[in-house]
Amino acid sequence: MDINLLAVNVGNSRLALGTFEAGELKNVTRISHAQRADWPTVIAQACSAIDGAENAAIAGASVTPPLLEALEHAIAQATGTKVEWIGRDVDVPIKVRTKQPEQTGVDRILNIAAAHEQMGKACVVVDAGTAVTVDCCNDTGDFLGGSISPGVSLQLDALHEHAAKLPRVTFARPSGAFGDTTEQAILHGVFSGIRGMVKELAENYATELGFWPDIIATGGDAHALFDGWELVHAIAPDLTLYGIALAYAEHHIRHKT
Repeated sequence: MDINLLAVNVGNSRLALGTFEAGELKNVTRISHAQRADWPTVIAQACSAIDGAENAAIAGASVTPPLLEALEHAIAQATGTKVEWIGRDVDVPIKVRTKQPEQTGVDRILNIAAAHEQMGKACVVVDAGTAVTVDCCNDTGDFLGGSISPGVSLQLDALHEHAAKLPRVTFARPSGAFGDTTEQAILHGVFSGIRGMVKELAENYATELGFWPDIIATGGDAHALFDGWELVHAIAPDLTLYGIALAYAEHHIRHKT
């Protein structure tokens, strides 16, 4: 389905906008929630490429409910169009086999859906943002569940705020085998802790699946954490946006709307 769509992903820290023209992602814009005053201008610019296009629409996913009213107002102000929210107006595109599917983050579901659509088999998605999620699907694309843990910034902030002598550190890849300064020791702990967690979880998932699944990484810290790591098959920064587009297209094909 060649859709003309503005995909809106409302994360914990920022808003991501992806413009799909005839089914192809042409432009991506990310803006911090601290810049909410700029939302109408940025949204209007992102949507301008599909103004007047056949069946142009806006679809979104959110893990931050308190921002929805303000965002819907900004979108209406900028475009005059109503957002179709995944999970409310649009069906999620895969089966969710967690015990409480309605409480499973829609971004996690969409990441897995987009990854499975590309891979066509069981896979793992690591989303390294405000939180780090490590989720898994089976060969048929069913969302099986996963893990949630603090992301890079949360870990660094917690160390500084709750340990009197630990400085605030800006994240970067650690150097050397040993953390020979306090700053380097912190970076080693966060960097290796997250990668070690991903490896441990992937091993657990592989045991359950009976084979080693490919791992796809996304999120703002994905490149800093996983570039060049043989365990990660690919890094896909726009995975959630593709998941939104997939959900929107499959919903309207299924319902013939």
